[in-house]
Amino acid sequence: MTETAAEAQTTDWRAWQESWDRQQEWYMPDREERFRVMLDMVEAFAGPAPRVLDLACGTGSITDRLLRRFPGATSVGVDLDPALLAIARGTFEGDERVTFVAADLKDPEWTKALPHDSYDAVLTATALHWLHSDPLAALYGQLAPLVRDGGVFMNADHMIDQTTPRINAAERALRHARMDEAKTGGAVDWAEWWALAAKDPVLAGPTAERFAIYGEHADGDMPSVAWHAQALREGGFGEARAVWRSPSDALVLAVK
Repeated sequence: MTETAAEAQTTDWRAWQESWDRQQEWYMPDREERFRVMLDMVEAFAGPAPRVLDLACGTGSITDRLLRRFPGATSVGVDLDPALLAIARGTFEGDERVTFVAADLKDPEWTKALPHDSYDAVLTATALHWLHSDPLAALYGQLAPLVRDGGVFMNADHMIDQTTPRINAAERALRHARMDEAKTGGAVDWAEWWALAAKDPVLAGPTAERFAIYGEHADGDMPSVAWHAQALREGGFGEARAVWRSPSDALVLAVK
């Protein structure tokens, strides 16, 4: 066994996943609330043992909450980020309910890498804003055939209403003031988290690979709830609307 392989076996993957969650919560203190509503809607449409596609799964945050709430569920996580996938695979190693797939959502044939052709629910959170509107609309059209009739797709993400600039500015100012306060208390931001990952013997290589793929950060769009709902209906879903909202974010649900 190589030194790197031995280090991987002793890496505390759960600690890395939890540190990712804390870093994300610095930006979104209501993150758990959107996950709760997401899983409520999964239960409403698919019951307690759904087959789920965790889209752009990252470290597996959605899968983690899904399986804690629904032990009979199964999850397929798909992502391209080698560092976050390493954490996800390490966290769920040995759990037969979970499968992870490396695939690029911008590849028109990415769905061929999936182990199933039908899912009760496709779930994603704070990831698709990395895409511009045209490729995101195309992705929605690819997702509709993956969802069984009566199944659901849900996307929790930044969805900005550009018609309310004063409301947006006031909310952003308060949110950033609270973030600054948390920072003085030791909160780790996105850049600092990745700097820590780059220094870890096991994650250094995958972290370098992910920055070669993605660069520093997203250059995508953050369209409104109305845009998402319309794009999902045009993509093949029967109904679509927000089922949860905060001043800056929303959870849009589409039913096949």
